[in-house]
Amino acid sequence: MKLLTVFLTVLLSTISMSAQDIPTHSVIPVEELTQFLKEDVKKQLTANGEITEASLAAYFREKFSERFFYDWRTVDARFEQYEKIYGNKLNHYTRAEDHMQKYADSTQWVLPFNYLNGDPVNAYGLRHLARQHKMIDISFLYFYEQKNAKYIEYFVNQRNSLNAALELGTYEKIKDGNGTYENFRSSYRALNWLEIHNRFLGEKNYSDRDQLKTIATLLQQGAHLYSINGSFTPGNHQTRGVSGLAMLSILLRDFVGTDQWYTRAMDRLGEHLSQEVNDDGFQSERSVHYHMSDIGNYYYVYQLAKISGIKVPQVWEDKLQTLFTTLVKIAYPDKSAPVLQDDTDNPWAEKNDISGAVTLGYLLFEDPEFGYFADKGVQRKMYWFLNKKQLDLLENIQSKKPSYGSLVFPETNYYIMREGWDKNDKMMIISAGLDDEKPSHQHGDMLGIQAIANGQNILPNYQVRYSLPDFDLFKNSMVKNVALVDDELIGKKWTPNAGRTGYGQYADLPEPTTITWKSNEEFDLFVGSHDGFENVGVTYTRQVIYIKDDFWLVKDNFKSDAQHTYKQVWQGHYTTEEGPKLLRAVFNDASGCDILQLGAVNKVESSGSRGKQWTVVSQDGQKNHQFTTIIFPYKGYDKRVDEAGETVILKGWKVNNPFCDVEGNDIQSLSTDQETLLFNVNKITIDGIEIAFSKEADVFVKNEKGKVTIHSIGDAAFSVEISGSKSNLLNAKDVGEKTELNPGEFIEVLKK
Repeated sequence: MKLLTVFLTVLLSTISMSAQDIPTHSVIPVEELTQFLKEDVKKQLTANGEITEASLAAYFREKFSERFFYDWRTVDARFEQYEKIYGNKLNHYTRAEDHMQKYADSTQWVLPFNYLNGDPVNAYGLRHLARQHKMIDISFLYFYEQKNAKYIEYFVNQRNSLNAALELGTYEKIKDGNGTYENFRSSYRALNWLEIHNRFLGEKNYSDRDQLKTIATLLQQGAHLYSINGSFTPGNHQTRGVSGLAMLSILLRDFVGTDQWYTRAMDRLGEHLSQEVNDDGFQSERSVHYHMSDIGNYYYVYQLAKISGIKVPQVWEDKLQTLFTTLVKIAYPDKSAPVLQDDTDNPWAEKNDISGAVTLGYLLFEDPEFGYFADKGVQRKMYWFLNKKQLDLLENIQSKKPSYGSLVFPETNYYIMREGWDKNDKMMIISAGLDDEKPSHQHGDMLGIQAIANGQNILPNYQVRYSLPDFDLFKNSMVKNVALVDDELIGKKWTPNAGRTGYGQYADLPEPTTITWKSNEEFDLFVGSHDGFENVGVTYTRQVIYIKDDFWLVKDNFKSDAQHTYKQVWQGHYTTEEGPKLLRAVFNDASGCDILQLGAVNKVESSGSRGKQWTVVSQDGQKNHQFTTIIFPYKGYDKRVDEAGETVILKGWKVNNPFCDVEGNDIQSLSTDQETLLFNVNKITIDGIEIAFSKEADVFVKNEKGKVTIHSIGDAAFSVEISGSKSNLLNAKDVGEKTELNPGEFIEVLKK
């Protein structure tokens, strides 16, 4: 009997506890919210009598003033300052009216249904309705129009329509990728509704009941996010999902179960930090857009935890700081950043604006190198997630020009060749990586390059938009600075997503290999390969050499047992009046860029789309072929490649006129009086020293008073043999002894 009593006690306790679980498929009625409060909160609220709707709403208003990013009592003053800084009224009106003209406040949440104008809502439109990001703009109209209650009513009614759809099951399910309660969309909506809720908390038009109904709605979304994130899933959708879960757990920690929400969210976020922020500091999907999105995901949680005095692991803080440092490392000299993979903020733009994101880093860590990018302040959407101390910091930003030179991201495989940080300095970025876990945001740009010089994008890439019908074109190789074979593109087997939103990915992308990366005082060297043309029997490598601080040389090497057409694709508005050997772009300040071929090419064609242009240089009917191409930026007419001159001289470098005797087939060269770049060379004679290579080699040679230095700049190893009466030492080895040189390695020959 005693055992039975114990059993029944435990059973009743279990039933009682599970009755307190926050439901995932319905929203708690306002009248029942108190049942889900933690016991200590109940006791606190009942100390002065019964918990009423008014007292509960007042309690949460107080807690939001303490816990949210800023105190809602300062909304009016903040709004005035916001408008003074950003002047964003027209944009808010445009976006808000777009949403309200499309959707009734009590809208549907499952396809098919029509916009208010009668046109069918597509999957892309439903996805953005579910995110509720334009509801933010509607909340601003309330303040622009002297607190017109209709905008609060619209928000409340649309929230209620979603809750009704949840009860009836008439919302888009997750199976086709457009789920209304899918991780990314549900968390994005929760973030937006939290912002709106805090903005309206001081408004009499947002009643106690309205406020508590929003809290109940957010509790349901938190419970759902908790239920679907029990294990790690790679990708930014779960990162956003558990970021939202962590925020809800901190802000609504008065309710039962939210401690478990926090633990689960922080565990998942820790896994994403560990597995999806590479050790080199780059977000693993290799996109600036998704990198900055991840910064937001971690920032929201980190900031709320700091406000509430909740300690986060040190690894969090360290990793978060590296995310900002990465943006500095990849920045162009004009403080923008290259377009990398699925960057989608501004379709067809050739740069990314990172100033707002890096400014956020400054406000967190007060690093003056972050402050260097802070001239525009934070992004306007982030203004509402800063506290007063951070806003005050914006008034007196400490700034220091970054010191990073050429560098590599060894896990993400981006390679930066940099002159410096003055606005007209040169920089190139090489893309040579593939995220093996989630390559869905990867473009067909393997071994592709982008470059800037004299403040101009001389070799651009372009941002994209998933919903545009030519998204797959702008994601693939024809709009990248890459090499191609025949009609092969780098991205293969285009696969649209199940949700029919326009987004898609390539099922087949090449595997890249970095052969070498070296950086020294004279030059930077990247050599890599990929297997993207092996399906047609072609092996391929690319060499990129930056002669500091003058120009780049790109060498593309193809080998096959059959004849093919080999191509280079160059982005930008280049003219071709000098034939395939010389392409030229001239910008509005008379600076320009010449693309000069040192070897054989027999065809050039230009094409374009969306106001962008690309030029394809090709060589037909060859088994093996090499493009040896100079990328030569210049400032001023008289500094260009002189197309009419007998000898081409580029900043003191003579084309095909070496200072030493050379032997080989189809030798190409660039030389000063002391240095030379030699391609396809078998033997060199300098001051009586004979330097022979076991096969055709690409080398950088420097002739100094006491020694000759030979760098291997090719894609394969070779051996070197020194002879001649004028040499006596080869790296402390006997003359005549063969030495193996791998790509990127060098030897020194000491003169007698």
